Amino acid sequence: MIPDVNALAALAATTASDVGAYLLQWRRDHRSVESDTKSGPTDVVTVADREAEAMIRRQLLAAYPEAAWWGEESGRHPGTGARSGQDLEWVVDPIDGTVNFLYDLPGWAVSIAAVWRGDVVAGAVMVPTTSTLFTAARGAGSWVDEGGTHRRLAVSECSELAQALIATGFAYDAATRVRQGLVLGRMVGRVRDIRRTGAASVDLCAVGAGRVDGYFERGLQPWDLAAGGLIAREAGAVVAERAGGSVVASGPGLTAEFEALLAEVDAKV
Repeated sequence: MIPDVNALAALAATTASDVGAYLLQWRRDHRSVESDTKSGPTDVVTVADREAEAMIRRQLLAAYPEAAWWGEESGRHPGTGARSGQDLEWVVDPIDGTVNFLYDLPGWAVSIAAVWRGDVVAGAVMVPTTSTLFTAARGAGSWVDEGGTHRRLAVSECSELAQALIATGFAYDAATRVRQGLVLGRMVGRVRDIRRTGAASVDLCAVGAGRVDGYFERGLQPWDLAAGGLIAREAGAVVAERAGGSVVASGPGLTAEFEALLAEVDAKV
């Protein structure tokens, strides 16, 4: 039987908030941050990433000790229960936007999602530098807490591509980034403008909040997409994975025209 999705969302939110506060103080205490690389020279990981992931894991597994685990830094681990360990999995990015964190720029986030039998059912994205917490539970909508307010999210009603503000991100691989730059060059004159914050989860939440009208990015990992994707969907967004490995999210009134534009420019680069 599926756990209470609201309880899963509440745990994700509390944990993301706790770890976000820890990371914010950690960054204030460290003027310089040493980093290692993973898949390439621009794919960085810091001590703080690993410490934060360990902290998240302790809190989540204390509440659901049999659950499976999939963290960006520690990998995927099966659950210990005969059934529940196969059914419930936590998917976590301890610092989404590590380069922002490394350079002490705003926009990085803690992203936590609960997955039940392959479907994301609850999630939270905490943006510590702005004290903004996004949460969602399947079927219960998505919400934001910031500035002392708690409100339900809704996507923008934009239906004209020429009036749409679009968010995107770049891959770590240099050759892929060059191609993405060519795509943007063909797009920028067809939309209102383009924004890049450096964290996929934050961009997806921005779609859900109506702060951008659409978002696309190639090469997202499950921990990039899980929580933010649910938050966007529960706010009314259409979130889809296109052929070629890119993710597209927007309000339903923009989806057809937005996807057509992406298909057009992809074919030309």
